[in-house]
Amino acid sequence: MLTHNARVVLEERYLLKNRKGKARETPEQMFRRVAGAVSSAEKRNRSIFRSSFYRMMSNLEWLPNSPTLFNAGTGLGMLSACFVLPINDSLVSIFNALKETAIIEQAGGGVGFSFSRIRPKGSVVKSTMGVASGPVSFMRIFDMVTEVIKAGGRRRGAMMGVLSAEHPDIMEFITVKSRECMRNFNISVAVTDRFMKKKGKVWDAIARSAWATGDPGVLFIDEINRKNPTRHVGRIEATNPCGEAPMHPYESCNLGSINLARMVKGDEIDWLKLKETVELAVRFLDDVIEVNRYPIKAIEQMVKSNRRIGLGVMGFADMLIMMGIPYDSDRAVSTAEKVMKFISEESHRVSRELGKERGSFKNFRGSTWDRKGHKHMRNATTTAIAPTGTLSIIAGCSSSIEPLFAVSFMRKILGGRKLLEVNSLFRETAKKKGFYSKGLMERIARTGSVQNIKTVPEDVRRLFVTALDIKPEWHVRIQAAFQKYTDQAVSKTVNLPESAGVSDVKRVYELAHRLKCKGVTVYRYGSKPEQVLYVGKGGKMQAGAEYAGGCPTEICPLSE
Repeated sequence: MLTHNARVVLEERYLLKNRKGKARETPEQMFRRVAGAVSSAEKRNRSIFRSSFYRMMSNLEWLPNSPTLFNAGTGLGMLSACFVLPINDSLVSIFNALKETAIIEQAGGGVGFSFSRIRPKGSVVKSTMGVASGPVSFMRIFDMVTEVIKAGGRRRGAMMGVLSAEHPDIMEFITVKSRECMRNFNISVAVTDRFMKKKGKVWDAIARSAWATGDPGVLFIDEINRKNPTRHVGRIEATNPCGEAPMHPYESCNLGSINLARMVKGDEIDWLKLKETVELAVRFLDDVIEVNRYPIKAIEQMVKSNRRIGLGVMGFADMLIMMGIPYDSDRAVSTAEKVMKFISEESHRVSRELGKERGSFKNFRGSTWDRKGHKHMRNATTTAIAPTGTLSIIAGCSSSIEPLFAVSFMRKILGGRKLLEVNSLFRETAKKKGFYSKGLMERIARTGSVQNIKTVPEDVRRLFVTALDIKPEWHVRIQAAFQKYTDQAVSKTVNLPESAGVSDVKRVYELAHRLKCKGVTVYRYGSKPEQVLYVGKGGKMQAGAEYAGGCPTEICPLSE
């Protein structure tokens, strides 16, 4: 069931190694290790859940975030992918966050921060009468430390830096990645509804920089806080590195993704199978909270107070293809809403049942769930849509809710190794319809797209659209459709052609705000010198255009 590329990634990154660096477990043994460790949280029917968890993972119907696969059942035992740490306006707070970041990244997690509380460059520091160096200067220190810590010994660390659009140093922040080699940060500007009404030169600068480099992204911070079920705990100011988990300081979220390509029977959604998968996945993620070894005590306390989990999806593009639905169509948007509404309602139902069985999260009183009249809820949130990075390679499906990056492309993994990927659904379709040939596949590999290949039937070309074949508005509409029924946020990239202008970037941002997205990231083809995904052009390999769901894939934490 595992593809060749899946086995390569598992052997290089996930499977436990002996002292010589060779894998000492098989993929099947890895899934049994994880299922056994997580099911130990179950008080009753433990063996039944151990078998069910194993079956769900080994059948590639659902996978947890990478730290769970890395560390469950090992001495390290840190199973969470994403964290948010506080940074206040003092050296003690800043360097305490730096120390905690190192601890988290060493264990395999990614961290997000808001630098908005740090005083601007040039301010007088009253305690010393010195001059403040500003938030960007401290970001350089975080970036340098992360550079020398390969997270969990298996991958590069990743961070999200957030700054308010109203901070005096916002212009320096917006352009920092175009001026400096800051490899380990995604950056996002937090904009309010008030800011969106007046915009101005800061808005122009955000759009110009995103057009030129892909950074920064935008967080619609008021929408994030309106939809935060634990508003009584405090205002959220930051997200995890890829943006799908807005969280309070010292909060962490456990993530996992349902493979929608495995939820199709014939050309229809298998709702019963999807229901059963949601039930198991929610229980699995809640169990992770119990068996997790937290790197910092304050994180354990906050996590167990809110018990956020983030059930997401991958293989959405594959699902659409199997159902005969083009990605850039109204049918795709309605399918996205229907699928995510079902997952949302089922996950909330399971969380209510677990709350009755095990107790609600500690901050339940005063939460949105309490105000709506619910008697029980185990988890403050149950859904979040993360980029799936290597998880989609393991599962052999399309990434998260993204369209196909290309029908055929090269993927660079950690260490510089390149993997050729050819969409299996296209290969099957070409053979079934009788137009498959080795020459055709070689021709497709030069550009990644089939839109200008007339030997491919028109209906097939319509179905196998890729990220750059699709108009930007469809990317946003699909993101908004999933966001409508997602508790936390949706990490997605809006791909733009090389010919796009700054005004196109602005239109994407403004549409995302109007459609109630919680954030948005754009990537204009060719605006970065190096990427993880490549398509051929003119016989030479050129940088690909995909971000893995809201962050440049070169620093996307492969935990998700």
